[in-house]
Amino acid sequence: MGLPRWPPSTSLWLPRPPQDNVGAAVKELERTPEYSLPNFTGGQHFFEYLLVVSLKKKRSGKDYEPTITYQFPKRENLLRGQQEEEERLLGAIPLFCFPDGNEWVPLTEYPRETFSFVLTNVDGSRKIGYCRRLLPAGSDPRLPRVYCIISCIGCFGLFSKILDEVEKRHQISMAVIYPFMQGLREAAFPAPGKTVTLKSFIPDSGTEFISLTRPLDSHLEHVDFSSLLKCLRFEQILQIFASAVLERRIIFLAEDLSTLSQCIHAAAALLYPFNWAHTYIPVVPESLLATVCCPTPFMVGVQMRFLQEVMDSPMEEVLLVNLCDGTFLMSVGDEKDILPPKLQDDILSSLGHQKGEFQPSEQINEHVSGPFVQFFVKTVGHYASYIKREANGQGHFQERAFYKALHSKANRRFVKKFVKTQLFSLFIQEAEKSKNPPAGYFQQKIVEYEEQKKQKKSKEKTVK
Repeated sequence: MGLPRWPPSTSLWLPRPPQDNVGAAVKELERTPEYSLPNFTGGQHFFEYLLVVSLKKKRSGKDYEPTITYQFPKRENLLRGQQEEEERLLGAIPLFCFPDGNEWVPLTEYPRETFSFVLTNVDGSRKIGYCRRLLPAGSDPRLPRVYCIISCIGCFGLFSKILDEVEKRHQISMAVIYPFMQGLREAAFPAPGKTVTLKSFIPDSGTEFISLTRPLDSHLEHVDFSSLLKCLRFEQILQIFASAVLERRIIFLAEDLSTLSQCIHAAAALLYPFNWAHTYIPVVPESLLATVCCPTPFMVGVQMRFLQEVMDSPMEEVLLVNLCDGTFLMSVGDEKDILPPKLQDDILSSLGHQKGEFQPSEQINEHVSGPFVQFFVKTVGHYASYIKREANGQGHFQERAFYKALHSKANRRFVKKFVKTQLFSLFIQEAEKSKNPPAGYFQQKIVEYEEQKKQKKSKEKTVK
């Protein structure tokens, strides 16, 4: 099946929709096809664009409008189709850099925010926007601006470090950012576990060497569970996971963009090795708040300032998660009963056992993700044995035999529901098409689990 990909998204590659056209934008969200991001082994370009998005006064003179004020690189001699594609991309980005509306006033203080968004083209290709929002250098009241790096690679930690370097140079001059980004653009994206070193000159500081290392285990390189753990208890995270597994509607609420972005990516990452295949918007722009009325599954983040608009919306069954005070404002009511009780206890026991031992973010990620991976190993890890192959290699999944192979009635009841989800269907379709034996982190955990079961049986026979 290969290593996991960045969670899918149904954000838009469309110009910013006017307020009276939100409905059309939401319909476009529902229509957008879903595909998985490719798994990058290294050698790709780090990024496609560095953009600066600033707030400019509208002609009416009242509100501000986010506008791209700097673009690197500038592309010339594009074919007509490429030019139209670039215009759609660049037209959508400002909205997602300032999703919290247009009512701004100049400020003397503003806490920097780091967040991301995902844009999906109609052909399924994806671009990820890594954003750093901050005040320009100065002491007078001024408006925040956003540095946005557009890339097709999902690697939060690495791009956060790149944004740190951009921010450091922005305090001096935009002219100092250019050579750094030019050097980065010419460097190849490293393979897992490898490092790329850039040489960069900064006035008054001299030449610096910047090392960018990609994590060896790439299956969690796009996520950081720290914010999710700060905001919610393990039991609540488990209920969110259960809702996502059955592809329900989930809304996260938080004050700041960083918390929203990190928590929603973390929630989607718990589904590994499966990919969320429905509407997925880490921070919903104000003009797209009608998304929460969609009857289809979604996982979205909304700023707390829009709570009343969300509560007043005609929503169907939804899990509404308040990340500010760690509560559920709305729920279906059966979230604690979705997963098999024994396996729920196993997850909570593993998470609780690790509590207090967390250190670096990579360790936190592994400790939090591990019990959820084990859940899928125990419930669906035997999937490969129930794909029958034809002579040409095409596989056919034997669904009934697959879930009947489970001994536990509770596990069987859960899996009978889970196999009907798009999460599982997309996973199995990929497995049916693949002519190579399963590989990757999930398969490694399946092999380890099967080996443990064999050893346990062998010990039991010895005792007898």
